[in-house]
Amino acid sequence: MTQPTVIATRAPPASGCLFVLAAPSGGGKTSLVRALLEREPGMRLSVSYTTRPPRPGEKDGVDYHFVDEAKFTALKDSGEFLEHAYVHGNWYATSAAWLRQEVQSGHDMLLEIDWQGAQQVRRLIPDAVQIFILPPSLASLKERLEKRGQDSPEVITRRLDAAREEMRHCGEFDYVIMNQDFARAVDDLSVIVRAARLAAPRQQVRHGALIAQLLHP
Repeated sequence: MTQPTVIATRAPPASGCLFVLAAPSGGGKTSLVRALLEREPGMRLSVSYTTRPPRPGEKDGVDYHFVDEAKFTALKDSGEFLEHAYVHGNWYATSAAWLRQEVQSGHDMLLEIDWQGAQQVRRLIPDAVQIFILPPSLASLKERLEKRGQDSPEVITRRLDAAREEMRHCGEFDYVIMNQDFARAVDDLSVIVRAARLAAPRQQVRHGALIAQLLHP
């Protein structure tokens, strides 16, 4: 009996997976991330740097690394950041060395950034899984921003204008989720995460010893 030919697929550079999540301001991204982290064990949130001040309830080192512009510029010039972007009057960035180390160690990482940062990550880490969250309508987006009670009407108007520009880039992402029903959106996120974890090249890295035993008992 002829034995089947086993074709080796190209393994990714690490067994961990990087998930990039972007959405316009008020799109419900933060709530979705919290729900996903509770549902999916082993998922870790990448903590970004920002020059904006903390919002009520936010903690340094947990929600963001809050730094001033001088510190941010020094870190950027030293090559610390994987990506950086200027959004709504403030700088945001991701630590390159720390994030790469986490993924190389086999950890699944979740990165919250805007579409500009996602473009930079796409060039540097092509196998990252990129997801864009869309609101069901601009009216619902405006309502969410108003309910937050954190911005003036003028700021909300600017955020809505920026949201239109951001949403024009949703087609650049691997997946687009409509956040019309929160529970459904969380389910959709979880499905994407589990499918990425089960990709054949990643499974070959994570379970290489077991696969080798199955193929060569």
